[in-house]
Amino acid sequence: MAVQHWAETLKKAKKTALISDGKRKVHYLFEDGNEMAEEYDLKTDELVLRKWRHKTTFGGHGEWTWEVGETNPNGLTSDLIKESSSNPLFMRKDTKTSFQWRVRNISYPIEVYSVSAEPTERCCVIRTSNKKYYKKFSIPDLDRCQLPLESAALSFTHANNTLIISYKKPKEILTLEQELLGELKKLKGTSEGDIDCKTQ
Repeated sequence: MAVQHWAETLKKAKKTALISDGKRKVHYLFEDGNEMAEEYDLKTDELVLRKWRHKTTFGGHGEWTWEVGETNPNGLTSDLIKESSSNPLFMRKDTKTSFQWRVRNISYPIEVYSVSAEPTERCCVIRTSNKKYYKKFSIPDLDRCQLPLESAALSFTHANNTLIISYKKPKEILTLEQELLGELKKLKGTSEGDIDCKTQ
C-alpha cells in the first residue's frame, strides 16, 4: 500500500530537529538524497511550512521549492523586487483536518468562482466565469500516498478579498500525520544556537 510506503520512507529518513521562534523545525534527508524541511507551530502542532530540495542530475543541490506556507512571507523576491500587492497571491496553508489553499487579492463575488477536482489529471482547477483568474494545482500528499482525488472533499469560500479552498483530508492522511507528529515529538530538538542547521 502506497500510504505505508510513504510512511516507511519518512521513518527511514535522517531527521534533525530544531526548536526556534515558537516552531519545531524538522529537516529530512531521504535515502535518494532529496531533502524536505518542515515547520510546525509548537502550540497548535499545525504544519506551517514544507519545502523540498531535490538532487540535481549531477548530484548537486537544486533550489528549495515550497509545498506549504508562504514562499516569501515578507513579499520580497531574491532580487529585492517587491511583488505587486494587487496581484492574486496563491499559497497553501493547511489546517488539522483539511489541505487548504488561499488566493489573496481576489475580490470577485463568490458566484464568479468555480473550483473542481479533475481526478484523471490528478489536480484541482480554480476558474472564474469572467475569465480573469485560472489556476491548476495538485495535492502532492495524495499523490505520494496514491490516494484518489475526491470531488466531494473539495469546498470553497470567499471573504476579505481571499478565496479559500479546502480539501478534507482522507482518514489515511490523518492517521499518517498523527503517527508522524508522535515520532517528531520524540526527536531531541536542539534550541537555536546549539546547531549549525544546513536548511537555513
